[in-house]
Amino acid sequence: MTLAGCKSGTAGRVVAVAVTPNGVDVVAATSQQMTATVTGTFNTAVTWSVAGGSANGTITASGVYTAPTTVPAPAQVTVTATSHKDPTKSGSATLTITTTAGPPNITVAVSPGAVSVANYGRQQFTAMVTGTANAGVTWQVNGTTGGSQTVGFISASGSYVAPGNVPTTSDGKGNVNATTLTITAISQADLTASGVSTVTIMPGNQNRQTGAIELGTSGGNGKDSISNPTNHTITCCGGTLGSLVTRGGIQYILSNNHVLAESDAATIGDPIVQPGLIDAQCDTTQATTVATLTQFVNLESEDTTPSSANIDAAIAQVVSGQVDPTGNILYLGPTADSNGVPLPGAPNAGAGIVASLGMGVAKSGRTTGLTCSTVLAVNANTSVEYNKSCDGTGASFTVDYDNQVDVAGGGFGAEGDSGSLIVSQDTADPVALLYGGSDTDTVANPVTPVLNFFASGGNAVTFVGGSAHQVVGCMLPTAPQSASKTVRPAALANEVLQKAVAARDAQAPALLAHPEVQAVGVGASLDSPAEPAIVFFVTKGQTHTDIPGQVGGIRTRIVEGDLFARRGAISAADTAINEEAAAAPQLVYALSAAEMQRANVVHAGHAKDLMRQPGVQGVGITSSVDSPGEAALMIFVIRGVTHPAIPMTIDGLRTRVRESSRFRAGYRGLQQHRACRLPANRGAAQTPSNPH
Repeated sequence: MTLAGCKSGTAGRVVAVAVTPNGVDVVAATSQQMTATVTGTFNTAVTWSVAGGSANGTITASGVYTAPTTVPAPAQVTVTATSHKDPTKSGSATLTITTTAGPPNITVAVSPGAVSVANYGRQQFTAMVTGTANAGVTWQVNGTTGGSQTVGFISASGSYVAPGNVPTTSDGKGNVNATTLTITAISQADLTASGVSTVTIMPGNQNRQTGAIELGTSGGNGKDSISNPTNHTITCCGGTLGSLVTRGGIQYILSNNHVLAESDAATIGDPIVQPGLIDAQCDTTQATTVATLTQFVNLESEDTTPSSANIDAAIAQVVSGQVDPTGNILYLGPTADSNGVPLPGAPNAGAGIVASLGMGVAKSGRTTGLTCSTVLAVNANTSVEYNKSCDGTGASFTVDYDNQVDVAGGGFGAEGDSGSLIVSQDTADPVALLYGGSDTDTVANPVTPVLNFFASGGNAVTFVGGSAHQVVGCMLPTAPQSASKTVRPAALANEVLQKAVAARDAQAPALLAHPEVQAVGVGASLDSPAEPAIVFFVTKGQTHTDIPGQVGGIRTRIVEGDLFARRGAISAADTAINEEAAAAPQLVYALSAAEMQRANVVHAGHAKDLMRQPGVQGVGITSSVDSPGEAALMIFVIRGVTHPAIPMTIDGLRTRVRESSRFRAGYRGLQQHRACRLPANRGAAQTPSNPH
């Protein structure tokens, strides 16, 4: 039911209406489908009208315009869509009525047809339009007019600026791979006519360097390859030479075991090369030895030794003159050149800092270049899969870690980014060492245990670098976009929502009795998107600690605002309208020290038991999205693997469910093309064009 007595005033976003297509020809007595796009409101309904009445044609409620049988004077007709939500807002399009079809055989050709562009690089595209005097085109990148930060921007004249990151996609099997982009030019005379080009982003991190190399670059063990005598090919692997550390006055490259030490298969003294063999066509003569393997954690003991180092790390002593002694990392600088390309920069020297929820972080790695995102969970227990062989045919083994850092976004790192140093965006302080992940998350070792493991003879290990600075690449207009900072409710089936309705209605009087509650609706949980939630709309600034984490077996969600459009016990549709009046829910919220301590206690008491459950691959601490300000246990589950029901609360602490592919690190699966074979996760493999 809906209660009367709403407060006066308005809330919500500014409504806007856009009508397409605009400026096209319509033959007399024929029809044209018109589309109205309404933003700023959940209510997208419009009323259609034709200026001048039926003499200029008619239009149906669904937007189908029918031209008059004869050409009116003037021949231009205006079609308007007016918002139901706000009748003062409307959008219009102009159509030209003709006696014959428009220009025949309009074609668009884009040049160049396919091109590789460096991250942050620039490329001029041109469009040749034939069949019409109107040569105008609208440029899109991956279907978005003008592009975006994640795929790059393109101007009205076809000038394209690439992002700093390499866009990635998931193959649905847990692999996050680099992908090509589509540049489209759409004829303004005929919206059905277009031409396309493809862009491959090639990060400078993969290039062979001369002289003293900078870090964040392609690299690996110079022996990390496997010959196949059957087809006379060589499969080779690589990752990222992440950063520079110092111990007792000697400098070392820091990366992962599975990058430098071949998942325990390497030998101390092995050559560490730049670029990795993956980027040298598996030819050691095309790579330079820049360091020698010095020390590494034994990964296979990690799962069985209680006192294990709890990290995936290795160091290699620098060959004199082969590595920039200042510790510069590609694209990590505080400044950019005249073309807007971030210059190399060193991290803040020292021992690094501890990751915190919501911290903005960045990394520069071999495969995806410079990427920027947010710490989503801390103190995470993770179960990560490895493979012993470069070609993925070796035995697999699993390593269990605790106290790990989880970064939002599978695209934050991809195959070959293992070993990258993750730093804070605002100060460039080292935070974590990237080693694996899934199609939704990236996991990393906090830097403190990494540095502690390699300390020796009373000599501490510290990062080589400079002073604190912002990572400018995360703030440039063409910089990679951070992982989404907001989340939206999922669409749930009506029968699922009805469970929430029944639980809400059974206790509606008691739920509405809370003085801070303006309305109680139903919708999707944000902590567990597959589940429904009873949604409490509460007055901003008032405490709501007495609202339980579940009611009648249904999760609860809290939305804060100053004023809502509907009050009382409201429907799912009214819930969505009310949500428009509130701030968008954030991916992660800051927590008080008391909340973190409460979560730490619950995590310590239950994480190991939860990790033993089938399908559970991680348990960390994060913030609840359903109840901003409250902590939550983040339960990472493997997509497609049956797992026991996740409790809505554990010892009074809310839970948050995050489903993804399997966490992997160092697994090398082959892709079926010869130019570039990448591993399934966080490494890379390649077969040369001239096999031997």
